[in-house]
Amino acid sequence: MASVYLTLSLFLSFSLAVAVEIQRPRGVSLSNRHFYDQSKPFTCLDGSRTIPFDRVNDDYCDCKDSSDEPGTSACPRGNFHCTNAGHRPQYIPSSRVNDGICDCCDATDEYNSGFVCENTCKEMGRKEKESLQQRAVIAQQGFLVKQQLINEAKKGQEEKRRKLAELQESKDSKEDELEALRTVKEAAEAPEKEAKDQHHKAWEEQKEVLRLEKDKARMALAFLELDDNADGLVSVEELQTHLELDPDSDGTLTEPEAQTILGEAAHVDQTAFRDIVWASIKDKYQSETEPETPPQPDTPQDTPRERLPEEEGEEEEDDEEEGEEDEDIDAEDDDKIPPVVSETEKAEKEEEMPPYNAETQALIDGMLASLFSARHGQKL
Repeated sequence: MASVYLTLSLFLSFSLAVAVEIQRPRGVSLSNRHFYDQSKPFTCLDGSRTIPFDRVNDDYCDCKDSSDEPGTSACPRGNFHCTNAGHRPQYIPSSRVNDGICDCCDATDEYNSGFVCENTCKEMGRKEKESLQQRAVIAQQGFLVKQQLINEAKKGQEEKRRKLAELQESKDSKEDELEALRTVKEAAEAPEKEAKDQHHKAWEEQKEVLRLEKDKARMALAFLELDDNADGLVSVEELQTHLELDPDSDGTLTEPEAQTILGEAAHVDQTAFRDIVWASIKDKYQSETEPETPPQPDTPQDTPRERLPEEEGEEEEDDEEEGEEDEDIDAEDDDKIPPVVSETEKAEKEEEMPPYNAETQALIDGMLASLFSARHGQKL
């Protein structure tokens, strides 16, 4: 909008530049007219000297700043002001005054050259006016488009702010809901967690007791197996019968090595064996009573004899009957034979934690129900 006002102001200034001339020396602009008062001497504009006024525009340069010759070409650094009534005023170098070339559209620069110049200021002013009017229209249209874009941008910003506020509100609501669910979850899990921890602790304590009992039983069995003479003591000689206890794995358990295992004693009783010896040998010791897989007996095979043709039919019938009887016997035997459970399976079953008791399971079920109710906003 400021460009529109500027364009209109320029147009008004050109319109006011009418052909009425205010009296002033040739080549002087209206803004400097007050420096050239014919009723008193002229002082150079740089203040360097003062001369009689009749020496202004006398075609002789008296002032260093060339201000005494505004309308002639006498001073090398002078400037000539073209009024250009009806168009735009301008300054030209004084050297172009009366040089036979029309530089001012009002032809005032060629007043004494004998060259006739046509005054084209009005035509140039008209074209300038039309150009300025077109520019003003374009500027006005651009201003309207700019305002429209600004309004659209403001609406877009408001819409984005509104959506942001809605998202923020939704986020806050979800966070509150999450915090409420977290509180319900923690409250529901507290007794369940405590019951589970107690159950796990009891199971770990029970496993430790079982482990200690197994280790104690294995230790007692090892002592009995090593005490070959049943005198209640394990001696160096008795210990040497178990070569798997050899500390350096050279295939022999020497007397010094056995005595070192017994704590530098010749023999130990069951208490000393438990406190001193067992911890160092229990990982290597192999019990003499460990079950071994019995060898499968070889089944003798009868050499078949050649059968007569008349016996073949009877033999086939007998085979069919025997096959049926064998199947019945095998089925009965399978029902009587208990399933074989390996030591690994037994150990795994012993390591399995027993199921939760009824009270703990009820707490778990109640916690799940509370979470479901809180999530769906229902009371069970």
